[in-house]
Amino acid sequence: MSHRSQPVPSAATLSVEELADYFRISRTGVYRLFTRGDLKPLKIGSRTVVRRIDADAFLAARVGAA
Repeated sequence: MSHRSQPVPSAATLSVEELADYFRISRTGVYRLFTRGDLKPLKIGSRTVVRRIDADAFLAARVGAA
């Protein structure tokens, strides 16, 4: 059973799972965004994260394009 946590509002970064929850997409969808270059992942130790500011900018750009 997978337990997805809600992103912490003040967190500077989001894990892949948190980002998937935030965007309401699958983890595969998040990795697809990385592969296409839409979002740049960061490695911190063994963890892959995305800066929240980059995730919000990605969303804002999509809202402007809609």
